Amino acid sequence: MMVETEHTPNPETLKFLPGKIVSEIGPVEFNKGNNQDNKDVPLAKSILSLKGIDMVFFGENFITVKKEKNFQWDDLKHGIIAEINDYYSRGNEVVLKKTDKKTSSSEKNSSNETVNKINEILDSKVRPAVARDGGDIKFKSFENGVVKVELKGSCSGCPSSVLTLKQGVQNLLCHYIPEVKSVEAIPDK
Repeated sequence: MMVETEHTPNPETLKFLPGKIVSEIGPVEFNKGNNQDNKDVPLAKSILSLKGIDMVFFGENFITVKKEKNFQWDDLKHGIIAEINDYYSRGNEVVLKKTDKKTSSSEKNSSNETVNKINEILDSKVRPAVARDGGDIKFKSFENGVVKVELKGSCSGCPSSVLTLKQGVQNLLCHYIPEVKSVEAIPDK
């Protein structure tokens, strides 16, 4: 199996394309420090066990991996590709199946029309764009004209994420939804 890689705007992350479905349940992120979540997903556990890896993010058809700053991709890439190849060569078709543990999707409040519009714009216009860069954006709250979002995958900690958030996401939401005045990212957990 040929696993391709793509650079992302975040120099600490790399996007791996196995050419197969990765997650049927939507984007899911696993961090090195959160072993409870990692133990149920063998590929996340094996990649996170590699020295120098901080985070694994599963999108629909890609895997984004975040490295520690003092490591180089040339030293890590082969081991990650080997883990991905090993996982799929054992007959596994999908990493996260629909029957697997569900994760919370965007918090939607059907009684709030503005929140529904925000989620619609994020889902249709923003999320596909950030997924191309190996990340995800999730709506968290809307209060007093401020939309709060959480950046995941390669977007988390990316040097260009503030620019993307203000010039891209904020401008888009303000254009389509007059009630939106600004967009802020909540700190990564």
